[in-house]
Amino acid sequence: MIEKLAGIIAGPRTKWITLVAWIVIAALLSVFLPAVGDKEESNAPNLESDSPSVIAEQLIKDKFPSSSGIPALVVWHRDGGLTEEDFSLIQKTTQTLIDKPLKEQGEVVPLHQMPVPALQKFASEDGTTLVQPISFGEQTETEILKENIETIKGIINDASGQNPFEVAVDDSSALSVRVSGPVGISVDATDLFKGADVSLLIATVLIVLILLLLIYRSPILAIIPLIGVGFAYAVTSPLLGWMAGEGWITVDAQAISIMTVLLFGAGTDYCLFFISHFRQELTRESDKMAALKRSFKDASGAIAMSGFTVVLSLIALLAAKYGAYDRFAVPFSLSILVMGIASLTLVPALLSIIGRASFFPFIPRTEFMEQARAGKKGKPYRKPNAEKKFSSKIGNLVIAKPWMVVISSVVVLGILASFSSQIKFTYDLLSSFPKDMPSREGFELISKSFTPGDLAPITVVAQTEGSAPDLAGKLAEVPLVDHVQEPQPSIDDPNLLSYKVILNTNPYSSEAMDTIPLLHEAAEAALAGVNVADADQKVWIGGQTATQYDSKVLTDHDNSVIIPLVIGLIMILLLAYLRSITATLYLIGTVLLSFAAALGLGWFILHYFMGVDAIQGAIPLYAFVFLIALGEDYNIFMISSIWQKRKIMPLKQAIKEGVSETGGVITSAGLILAATFSVLATLPIQVLVQFGLITAIGVLMDTFIVRPFLVPAITTLLGKKAFWPAKVELIEESKQSSKG
Repeated sequence: MIEKLAGIIAGPRTKWITLVAWIVIAALLSVFLPAVGDKEESNAPNLESDSPSVIAEQLIKDKFPSSSGIPALVVWHRDGGLTEEDFSLIQKTTQTLIDKPLKEQGEVVPLHQMPVPALQKFASEDGTTLVQPISFGEQTETEILKENIETIKGIINDASGQNPFEVAVDDSSALSVRVSGPVGISVDATDLFKGADVSLLIATVLIVLILLLLIYRSPILAIIPLIGVGFAYAVTSPLLGWMAGEGWITVDAQAISIMTVLLFGAGTDYCLFFISHFRQELTRESDKMAALKRSFKDASGAIAMSGFTVVLSLIALLAAKYGAYDRFAVPFSLSILVMGIASLTLVPALLSIIGRASFFPFIPRTEFMEQARAGKKGKPYRKPNAEKKFSSKIGNLVIAKPWMVVISSVVVLGILASFSSQIKFTYDLLSSFPKDMPSREGFELISKSFTPGDLAPITVVAQTEGSAPDLAGKLAEVPLVDHVQEPQPSIDDPNLLSYKVILNTNPYSSEAMDTIPLLHEAAEAALAGVNVADADQKVWIGGQTATQYDSKVLTDHDNSVIIPLVIGLIMILLLAYLRSITATLYLIGTVLLSFAAALGLGWFILHYFMGVDAIQGAIPLYAFVFLIALGEDYNIFMISSIWQKRKIMPLKQAIKEGVSETGGVITSAGLILAATFSVLATLPIQVLVQFGLITAIGVLMDTFIVRPFLVPAITTLLGKKAFWPAKVELIEESKQSSKG
């Protein structure tokens, strides 16, 4: 049936139908449906509607409208001290903003009405810096915020006759201006991702093409996987755009960037898995169609199983509560699903059309064809010695000294995994951005000249019910609190009070996040001290720090749910495919060990060589889902070869040949996949750098340690037990094999 399916997909006539069908489908979808990039949402929420900080923000917006909104902080700075001319420029800018308000502009402090001596009091103690807050509506689109920032820049440039936004912040001879705060950070982050999309796509395509050319030295073969990936992307992009347009899913720039890398990396792997089988069959079969059918029969199960493993692992992210994880699920899983279909339909059709010429100039031929070709040239035919292949030597080592291989592999991976216990995590948004990013430079100026917490104050709201608790005093006693501003009553309830809490540390740091539950406890204690009933239900905390604290809580929850779920799903798939509990357990176990080792080595490199103090809190889950799924891809492909061969030869010989035959393609596939993820490490966004580096390391470990050494060595040691509980009759080892 499988060979008949190959004939239907890539037969003498049907191969053209398959190709035309893909072209028509891709063209129609591209014409009638929007591209996914057109439906990106740069400010999609990550927290659930019932998260404490979300509830608090809504309460603040409803009950304290004057304090609501997203602030842009215009940071005026001169290293040698702000001059009267600088203060005059600040006044002119303020006057323009009030006379001609920007889109969605809210409250602006009337600095233009103050004389210069009064305005100087708003500057820092050393007189070098002044922070001007400009508020915008809560739901203002990022594009509008960006337009507003550009307008502010234009106003200041026109009024000054210069461009202080291009002046270095440490230039003592000139005025520098930066826009920071939540608005500046949001706009800069969006620009980073938008700029990264095109460069990421170009770099990924180039690196895949170059590696394919270097590995296979065939220009046609290098292009075939890229054609498959290109069509898969052409189909996936409008489907995702349509789903986003219907409101079924939400997509953001980060998800699309990583999806592109995943599609090219994993997609190329699936194409190579099929191409390698076709190449082997062409050395055994003179009829290309017969070779194609046999390669389809041998490869289709492993490719489908590998793809299904990745799809299920990624779709498990739908169980996440944190929005960024949930938004990854559908784009990633759909792209792999479409790519899997392309690798089993479009790629066979292309290979059927081009035939042996796909591998030009190193065309695979049968032994008889090579003999005839050598005879025509008047040269003797020399049969290749498979034993001289490096992968064959690895196979011999694995079956000859399995204990040595297992122990050494586990020791190496275990030592690297031990470094993962030293990892420190951060949810600091700014630490993920380049140091020369304008909003980060503005924040650094605020931190040096003012209290760091001024960048993003924490808002504590409490229902006092007519009592007079010493809330400000209690809140001020919490560690890291610099000061608490005077309370503001609600517009319609004088007993509902809002307190601005300013920390003496970076409000985006982990230490700042730890103050959120402490502030809640302090406010509860103050209310309980004056006999307010159910005090824990009458305190709300909002602000960027509270949002990040809730993000950490949801991330910890998702880790505890998704990691076991992914492991469970993959175990079920492996059990269904291999029908062996033993093999399922050690295949899962080896990949988990590899993942821990990748985290450890990744942290070692990031911390000791790249100066990273902490990695982003989302990295472990991202890396886990990808590495556990993609790592099993390689295991499945190799173990499938061993499982098939043990039916016609002794198990040790099957292991040796399985390692030898799959060695080349898995090594090349692993190098390509690792290289595509490494492209992320070239971007100026730390979360992608960290994710790309750790994932690339994990892929390389699976490629060069787990797949060629650890898994086949364990299979050798277990022997018949590797198939338990299935009852299999193994062919007896020959004397020669036993000696080996």
